[in-house]
Amino acid sequence: MIYLDNAATTFVKPQSVTEAVIKAFRSCTSSGRGSYESAMKASEIIFSARETACNLFGSPSPEQVVFTSNATHALNLAIKGLSKKGNCVISGYEHNSVVRPIKANELLECRVAKGKLFTPEMLLKNFERLIDKETAFAVCTHMSNVFGYILPIERIDEVCSRKGIPLIIDASQSAGCIPIKLSRLRACVCICMPGHKGLYGPQGTGVLVCRNGEKLSTVIEGGTGSVSKEFAQPDFMPDRLECGTHNVPGIAGLLAGMSYVSERGETSIMRRERRLIHEISKNLQRMEGLKIFVPDDMHLQGGVLSFVSDRKSPEEISNALARRKIAVRSGFHCSPLAHSMAETTEGTVRVSVSDFTAENEVYLFLKTLSEFLSEQ
Repeated sequence: MIYLDNAATTFVKPQSVTEAVIKAFRSCTSSGRGSYESAMKASEIIFSARETACNLFGSPSPEQVVFTSNATHALNLAIKGLSKKGNCVISGYEHNSVVRPIKANELLECRVAKGKLFTPEMLLKNFERLIDKETAFAVCTHMSNVFGYILPIERIDEVCSRKGIPLIIDASQSAGCIPIKLSRLRACVCICMPGHKGLYGPQGTGVLVCRNGEKLSTVIEGGTGSVSKEFAQPDFMPDRLECGTHNVPGIAGLLAGMSYVSERGETSIMRRERRLIHEISKNLQRMEGLKIFVPDDMHLQGGVLSFVSDRKSPEEISNALARRKIAVRSGFHCSPLAHSMAETTEGTVRVSVSDFTAENEVYLFLKTLSEFLSEQ
């Protein structure tokens, strides 16, 4: 199979990830539940993963790194942990994992800082206009999961900082390929990400990097293995936001994936992904009847690209490619606001690469797509 749906989850992982998961399954039990060897091994893996994430994303300390089941879990912890009566400003390129928790809060008005695709200056102007004294916080995706649009997150952080508004960053598509550090931002209080995409970890893993996680309201409470005589949730990190039994095999695999990213370098990974997306874009533009969503400045786009055809629906194209053992995604990609701004009423076909996507796979995809589109 040629796999070009890495924006959903990376399918090809470093071999070290598989090995780490299997080893943890065979040697680890529950962290923090005992002083015997298998429990201590689990604790060592989890702390090593915290340290690695702390270094990779500029957390104030390893304790401010919280492991979650996915980015949706991390975003809910951050959004609900900060929520109060007022308004919340978003970019409009957010996934439903951001929009739905905001919409579910009846005390919170959702304001969309609309900006046409690949127009960062318009987006910044609207963020500036919409943030006011009633704004509780802002949430912004770092890179669109539909179009690969890289938003000006540092400049949005500056706007929020100047206005005294906390910022939550959804790094679901950028973590692992675009350097981002909490220590270099001023307004950002949380960075949320999945483990199973650009960090090359297993599904069912995620990370919440906090500035002061102990100030967030809790969303779930339960056993932590600490202060067990108390009925109240611990007020210290990471226990305040991280309760229940850890996914130790998943975190072990995530540690291996983050280690791969650290050694390979985020900038190197992005450079390779951009080159592949540029090659795809260049060839798609030669095919009749396609509209490809790409910027004039390639630095505004990461390893994700969308297109539509005036002859075939996105679903027809993705189904035809699936029959030919090529995996892409069609539809609205859980991000309806982004499609509204791009006026893609039927959704798009999305192609997304990873550091393990081979050039010959790209060319075979392009050849197969061209042949299908030429069919009567």
